Amino acid sequence: MTFSGWRRYTLALFITAAIFGTAFYVAYLFNEARVADIRATEDQISIDLQSSETQYELLGSLTCSYASSNEGNPVLSDELNTLANQLTYAEDTLGSENSQVIQLKEQYSLLEIQDYLLLEKLSMQCGTHPIYILYFYSNAGDCSSCGEEGDVLTYLRETYPTLRVYSFDYHLDLSALKTLIELHTIAPTLPALIINSRLPVYGFKSVDDILKIAPGIAKLSTTTPTSSPTANTEF
Repeated sequence: MTFSGWRRYTLALFITAAIFGTAFYVAYLFNEARVADIRATEDQISIDLQSSETQYELLGSLTCSYASSNEGNPVLSDELNTLANQLTYAEDTLGSENSQVIQLKEQYSLLEIQDYLLLEKLSMQCGTHPIYILYFYSNAGDCSSCGEEGDVLTYLRETYPTLRVYSFDYHLDLSALKTLIELHTIAPTLPALIINSRLPVYGFKSVDDILKIAPGIAKLSTTTPTSSPTANTEF
């Protein structure tokens, strides 16, 4: 190869390396910005949850009128749902074993548990009867139907906006989640569902199956879902 040929080869190699380096750097910055955005959302939800708990303590029974006007949904289902979608993106982009993704999932699970406990507290205090589903899944390869179950629950959540769906990674190493699993005696036979404090049910459940278990869901106010069950609740 001539000297000029080597120069062209070296220049082409340098340009290619620069392009790939720039692409990787931009992707890194984008992912970092995405994670920062997710953390900011989590922090805001945490503040709002604490605010709602403080409001409950301050107002006592007066909070019941607020709970009734919101059909038993005292806190931020829309924000939690948005965060779930953001975490799904983060896991798809960074990988389920990424340390940042795991930390975000732990924080999100704690926020879900806080929301669930506040919902239970208001239900006992105010006599409201919200309908909620605790969904335990795994993405460790030991639950072949968890993805399909997540699709079903996302569809129900979109169809019935006041239906609370709390999704938990069964294998997440989080003490509060482990306590929740122990309290409800959830076996590692996944997917597993608890609907309004009933005994857990295991295995894939279709939309019709869940509506038979909890016919009250069909009485909730509805909206038109964007599609049939395709979006995934788990992350």
